Amino acid sequence: MTPKLILFDCDGTLVDSQHMIVATMTEAFAKVGHAPPDRAGVLSIIGLSLPEAVGRLDANLDAVTVGLVVEAYRDTYQAMQFRLAETAPLYPGALDALQALGGRDDVLLGIVTGKSRRGLDAILETHGLTSMFSVLRTADDGPSKPHPFMVVDGVAALGGHVSQTVVVGDTGYDMQMARAAGAFALGVTWGYNGRDELTEAGAQALADGFAEVPGLAMGLLVERI
Repeated sequence: MTPKLILFDCDGTLVDSQHMIVATMTEAFAKVGHAPPDRAGVLSIIGLSLPEAVGRLDANLDAVTVGLVVEAYRDTYQAMQFRLAETAPLYPGALDALQALGGRDDVLLGIVTGKSRRGLDAILETHGLTSMFSVLRTADDGPSKPHPFMVVDGVAALGGHVSQTVVVGDTGYDMQMARAAGAFALGVTWGYNGRDELTEAGAQALADGFAEVPGLAMGLLVERI
């Protein structure tokens, strides 16, 4: 039987990491001698792969400087990992929702994120979630969101089908990625984009709290049969 797949974004969906991301990006730009982007700018690129995010934050940076900012960001992030439980906490209800979905025999869970694999591994280990997900796709594996690669490749690895897959995310990039892949797009409103942005990007359902996610995701998958 083809499994039902639910693929989660990380930052802004599972964990509230905005303060850490803003602080880390600010320090990364400062380390290479460039004025840091403002908070709104940093929040607008969450979900993208790191090189693409840096390039969007300052279009005047050449490729070498983008690379230096990326390395500075990774070094700073690595140094802050001992504080992840504090600086990137799980959103309320996230663990309960994951356990409810992960306890089903007909569902597999995964993650599709713009984070690096090293960064994602640190988050999952910090919150004791490492064994909960059957597939992980990160910025290290292929093109950045909203390209559908991470969804399509993750689904293929699990022997699933995009028509029985839900992507759960908080940004328009997540919704666009899901729709481009042929998966269902479930937006969450507690992250970094609002209801209007999520809807305009293709969200087919919206959750205002994690308690709603299991029912919405499973309901949409049943509708796809």
